[in-house]
Amino acid sequence: MKKSQLGFLILLIAVLPLTSFTKNDTAIPPKDKFVVVLDAGHGGHDPGNLGNGYLEKNIALAIVLRAGAELEKNPNIKVVYTRKDDTFVNLFRRGEIANQSKADLFVSVHCDSHGSDAHGAGTFVLGLHANQQNFEVAKKENSVIYLEDNYEQKYAEYDINSPESVIGLTIMQEEFLEQSIMLGKKLQDNFTKQLRRKDRKVKQAGFIVLHQTFMPSVLVEAGFLTNKNEGTYLNSKKGQSEMGKAIADAIISYKTDIAKGFDVNTTPVVIEDSSGALHTTSKEEQNQPKKEDKPTSVKTEVVSNTKTETTKPAPKTDVVFKVQLMASAKNIPLKGENFRGLDMLSKEPYKNLYRYMYGNASTYNDAKRLKSRADAKGYTTSYIVAYKKGTRVSLKEVLK
Repeated sequence: MKKSQLGFLILLIAVLPLTSFTKNDTAIPPKDKFVVVLDAGHGGHDPGNLGNGYLEKNIALAIVLRAGAELEKNPNIKVVYTRKDDTFVNLFRRGEIANQSKADLFVSVHCDSHGSDAHGAGTFVLGLHANQQNFEVAKKENSVIYLEDNYEQKYAEYDINSPESVIGLTIMQEEFLEQSIMLGKKLQDNFTKQLRRKDRKVKQAGFIVLHQTFMPSVLVEAGFLTNKNEGTYLNSKKGQSEMGKAIADAIISYKTDIAKGFDVNTTPVVIEDSSGALHTTSKEEQNQPKKEDKPTSVKTEVVSNTKTETTKPAPKTDVVFKVQLMASAKNIPLKGENFRGLDMLSKEPYKNLYRYMYGNASTYNDAKRLKSRADAKGYTTSYIVAYKKGTRVSLKEVLK
């Protein structure tokens, strides 16, 4: 009896550590899938718009669930939903879910409304309101914050009636603007070419739900419920299925392109027109020098693999301002011909991307002049960033 008990004890001691290790391995698995967060707008006591008696919250959810079902067929994609039923989720929480999931993409789905017979599908990325129409679209979606508890504290920095209030909130998403627009373009191509929907373009506006996320993010306005024909289509199983599949196909295409890596000559360059629509052209087309331009080949100097690579030393000051031209997964040589003849180029690794900067200015006014030159070269979505003793810091805090 004693020998039997001793044998059982020895077996128990041997097995317990193995069981513990197995549990730890399954509890914290490595991220080996492409994570997509799908966000159905509104929900619960927030119905969204009620054009022609339809419920935006139900239509958005149906489209999202269809898109998710398509994506879940791919074993390399993990889908996370901000809601899967008729519940209310505040805007702050939606972004939090995406960030905690370490998502690779965030896609929010809504339906639009208008006093006219407007129709068509559009996609928005976070940015400054280029015109009043884009601003009004954002205001409608942002007004949901007034249904949340303690919204005054959660959104203290945001005034939905002020286009300027979004300026300080777009910095985080600017890191992923290029990728967001890339996805937006794929979505619009599917809506217009596959489904024959009117193209309302990829545009920028200050949506709170997008500024909460820290990954490429888009907001889809699937169409206008206030348009009788479009509302009927979006409220039908056929319309919801087609829209969901078009969204899923665009995400899969985006994932494929990201896995291949950006090509310097095909990565989209963003040009914004007077209507606020974002148009893309290739680096190859953009890099064709104008007759008056003389592209400069600049010798690069690598400081280290973890620090900024630069073509010229920064001025001797604690704070340096630069103009971030773009962020890309491609490691582009710092040569003038790759950046429309711009010099004073620098880059730094950031997560799985590279940030590309232009200039080294010791004052904010000098940086604004650099920004103007970058705009003239076609980098209209560029923006000013700040470094203190070589470390990137908040521009807002520096300006204070």
